[in-house]
Amino acid sequence: MKDSRIELGSAVSRVKVLFPMPLFKAYDYLTPPGPPPPPGAFVRAPFGPREAYGVVWPDAADEGVPAEKLKSITAAAPAPPLPSDVIEFIAWTARYTMFPLGSVLRMTMRSGDMLAAPAMQTGYVRSEQVPERLTPQRERALAAAGAAAQSAAAIAEAAGVSDGVVRGLAKAGGLRAVDIDPDPPFASPDLAAPGPELSAEQRAAADRLIAPVLERRHQAMLIDGVTGSGKTEVYLEAAAEALRADPEAQVLILLPEIALTLPFLKRVESRFNAAPAPWHSDMTAAARRRTWRRVAEGQARLVVGARSALFLPFAKLRLIIVDEEHDNAYKQEDGVIYHARDLSVARGALGQFPVILASATPSLETVVNIDEGRYGAVGLPSRFSGASLPDIRLVDMRQESMETGRWLSPALTREVDANLSAGEQSMLFLNRRGYAPLTLCRRCGHKMTAPDSDTMLVEHRFENRLVCHHTGFSMPKPDACPNCNAVGSLAPCGPGVERVAEEAAMRWPDKTIGVFSSDTAPGPRAMREMLDAMAHGAIDIMIATQVAAKGHHFPDLTLVGVVDADLGLAGGDLRAAERTYQLLAQVTGRAGRAAKPGRALLQTYQPEAAVFQALSSGDRNAFLAAEAGARQRYGFPPYGRLAAILLRGRDEAALETAANSLKRAAPRGDGVEVLGPARAPIYRLRGEARMRFLVKARRDVNLQAYLNDWLPRVKTPASVRRIVDIDPYSFL
Repeated sequence: MKDSRIELGSAVSRVKVLFPMPLFKAYDYLTPPGPPPPPGAFVRAPFGPREAYGVVWPDAADEGVPAEKLKSITAAAPAPPLPSDVIEFIAWTARYTMFPLGSVLRMTMRSGDMLAAPAMQTGYVRSEQVPERLTPQRERALAAAGAAAQSAAAIAEAAGVSDGVVRGLAKAGGLRAVDIDPDPPFASPDLAAPGPELSAEQRAAADRLIAPVLERRHQAMLIDGVTGSGKTEVYLEAAAEALRADPEAQVLILLPEIALTLPFLKRVESRFNAAPAPWHSDMTAAARRRTWRRVAEGQARLVVGARSALFLPFAKLRLIIVDEEHDNAYKQEDGVIYHARDLSVARGALGQFPVILASATPSLETVVNIDEGRYGAVGLPSRFSGASLPDIRLVDMRQESMETGRWLSPALTREVDANLSAGEQSMLFLNRRGYAPLTLCRRCGHKMTAPDSDTMLVEHRFENRLVCHHTGFSMPKPDACPNCNAVGSLAPCGPGVERVAEEAAMRWPDKTIGVFSSDTAPGPRAMREMLDAMAHGAIDIMIATQVAAKGHHFPDLTLVGVVDADLGLAGGDLRAAERTYQLLAQVTGRAGRAAKPGRALLQTYQPEAAVFQALSSGDRNAFLAAEAGARQRYGFPPYGRLAAILLRGRDEAALETAANSLKRAAPRGDGVEVLGPARAPIYRLRGEARMRFLVKARRDVNLQAYLNDWLPRVKTPASVRRIVDIDPYSFL
């Protein structure tokens, strides 16, 4: 590598450069002669033994460091600089989550391979010349080509011929080669296109959402609408208005899951006559590069994506919409730990633009923010086009006479029989993948667990494998118990969707049954095919997990049966009842969304529980009031604050010593209680043991300041990793 220092006496200045690495600060560099790069500029500079891309950070350089000790920026990257509000958001997120500043920058910058434009590719357009020899294949290729340049592969696919036919046609003069950008711009939204006709209720809600958009002020607003009320059409009106109000404005719509993102992209394309820019984990690297570049340039004006889209380098973001705001998928648990809903509101506050939240079952945090005047709200209490909400009935499983090894009660099977007779669709819901959640030996009682983990292996009978849904470990199901060697003794315990599907196939052998989970439909195309088949009536009974619980419209689905409504109440999660209510309200809301009325049956062994009483009576507000009262009594969120500290390592003795040292160093704080250390519920995972602390504080306590005072008092050994989770949602 050449010497990155520059000669003293030349016209240089100093800047701070932050790299997308686990760094808590930016470092001083000299700039090349000439105007210094502005804050936010992407630059290349030496860092350690190599060069890396970073960002010029707005912090003041340290003039006290001798210039001869500083290295120089070696090059500027050909990408627009990060706007000041993006820089401010990165810094705010790092302070709030207590993760390194450079780690948060990495979420925006990725690895740096998106900064440079890729090499131009060869495309083809029709020429004036007609080849002497025109085969049927060449004729089809000429018909597929046009005035707009396309790659040889695109023309070949459209014409149903090989790439060689296209290239041969080009050599014969029928096509002309031109350069094309592999990252073409996104089509501009057609803002003159009329949206669907809104009801008076929807129009009033849309007008209230549009007001802060036109006034260009920050306001968090909730669309509180029942399932099927048309929330999407309402917030798309606000999105259209934001794009009309400013020709450079960009709008971001966040969705919790890829399964929702894919059909939603088509819906938005239909509304605006242009496909939005997508962003989710299932995209190719090239597709992600295209979206990143066009967002940074300001050319991608409408973006639809998963939670990480919040960190894209928007040139001029003016509205964020968080659909299904209550969904736990907005909580990022790996890498930098954050909640995309909460950070969206903070992003809007920093950029002074509105944020719209939408849900049929809003989170208690959002409800309390509305009650206390921090958020606004608009209501959509009725389904669109007069459809009624489903009738929900509880099935007391203590009173049902169940056959051994069967999971569908007589009450539920009678309702499915009636639905099938009427030619209507049914959904059987169980939020548990695979065939059985536990496999044990009938002879010695050995439980099958993942290697070096305390997690149970789930049987997947369709593939004859045992799978760990926490670590990803998978193995063929053995013929004999690995502990006692008994052959044929491994037995499945409890039901998963595959086992329910097996029972349904036995009861209704002449009906079409589909299993919809992330295992049976592992990719976007498989998900789309399953959803389309259900929407078009090709499936009589769908057996589904939570991937089918929200955002989908099945016109002929009139019955939802929840196989195990009690499942979500197990464990010590403080939000267990709330999550159960949200999930079951969403899944039962799939029934009766069109002309035919819907109904739902919930199989439960505790029908007296408040969450089930609220679902059957339709009294959501009473449930939320009871839930809020319990949280308030114990000082839990949203009436108090929580932080989790996880210590993990392979050396259990070092781990325990570190945990005890940290406990002894905890300072006394008014309104702060430190609980732990305690073994995590899943103590061993991927070979590492895990200890947890829970820090509980009053809402007015600066929790980050307390942790910043406490944690540096103890030097954690290299063999132990410490992770801080502000506002934890998982307690495993």
